[in-house]
Amino acid sequence: MSRSFRVGPGGRLVGRLRVPGDKSISHRAVMLGAIAEGTTRVSGFLTGADAISTMNVFRALGVEIEGPDDGRVVVHGVGSRGLRATAGPLDCGNAGTAMRLLMGLLAGQRFESTLVGDESLSRRPMRRVAEPLQRMGARIETNGGCPPVRILPSDGLHAIRYELPMASAQLKSALLLAGLYAEGETVVVEPAPTRDHTERMLRGFGVDVRSDDRVVSLRGGQALHAASVDVPADLSSAAFFLVGASIAPGSDLVLEHVGINPTRTGCLEILRRMGADIEIVSPRQAGGEPVADLRVRSAPLRGIEVPPELVPLAIDEFPALFVAACCAEGRTVVRGAEELRVKESDRIAAMAEGLAALGFATQTTDDGIVIDGRGGDDAVFRAGRGLAHHDHRIAMSLAIAALRSSGIVEVDDTANVATSFPGFVGLARGAGLDIEEHGAGGRR
Repeated sequence: MSRSFRVGPGGRLVGRLRVPGDKSISHRAVMLGAIAEGTTRVSGFLTGADAISTMNVFRALGVEIEGPDDGRVVVHGVGSRGLRATAGPLDCGNAGTAMRLLMGLLAGQRFESTLVGDESLSRRPMRRVAEPLQRMGARIETNGGCPPVRILPSDGLHAIRYELPMASAQLKSALLLAGLYAEGETVVVEPAPTRDHTERMLRGFGVDVRSDDRVVSLRGGQALHAASVDVPADLSSAAFFLVGASIAPGSDLVLEHVGINPTRTGCLEILRRMGADIEIVSPRQAGGEPVADLRVRSAPLRGIEVPPELVPLAIDEFPALFVAACCAEGRTVVRGAEELRVKESDRIAAMAEGLAALGFATQTTDDGIVIDGRGGDDAVFRAGRGLAHHDHRIAMSLAIAALRSSGIVEVDDTANVATSFPGFVGLARGAGLDIEEHGAGGRR
């Protein structure tokens, strides 16, 4: 179904709100709960389409799952060998995280599986996950490196030591999940730190996972035991409001119960280096993850050269950060972000195109972007119509840009916002964004 946003210019963001649950943690809670022994209870679960796709995959694999009911999910685990074969393919929808992690988890099963996805996911690269899994003994076939992915029963997996060619939490997680079924100790070496939700959650389910200076390892054959998982609000979703409140004069917004895992806070550090006024309030622990309330007030931003070590820690938030850079005084340079080219869209190209539609030219490179910001409190963008390329993060980033626009911003192809942020329009409107959603059913 085709949907679009129509966003009025200007305004400010004020009040308190809680964005939906963390998508990365929601995926993993269902996956680990499914192969654990006992009943896992999840609160704060993201009811977006991507997380629901993961839930439905495991239901197809024979796992009884209750919910989601107001963010509560109950997973009746079947143990590491309790999953069962399905008659048809397993549909991951638009969830690239689900597909890549499932490749690792299913590589050690004793039955055949085929993973498929929607049109967007079917173009995304899977070879970089398949190849190291094949080195472990997995039998995996792809369609020219892309989905569908066919996983055949193997003669057994063996552990390997693998140095990641790029910083990728999804690839690391896939190898660790396969390592649960492998003989020996699986070792993954990261070129730079990436989000560690898998390691944290595996420990919560009773698995001995060792981490030491970007080297993560676990022994195969360990059983998982049911746990309780409290999913914090997603920092990647909060990022749109962190940027929006930073760039819109007069804004003062509190984002509640946001996950501030140090492997995810690159966007906070980048915004602070740009001069953003972000206060971490009441830091605490929830389900093994650090959380806090984030208070953000408008502030003059300045362009920076983003340190390379922060790039993998903010990879999902860069579309919103590009909008912040446009509103900053001076030049912002991002390098080493080639991973953005293979997300739900080519996010470097898609954002450059969308910003150009709003009258703001940027310079793109193979692995990043150069943005000469306009600073001040005046409008930075003009009225225009941008294309989200069916990418939820592009859609929401262009919508937030309207806070510093001189006219109405329209964004097409926004239906996929529901994959990560159901209720975005309502929350954004409640905070002060003049936004309407239009679709086949008319105005919402």
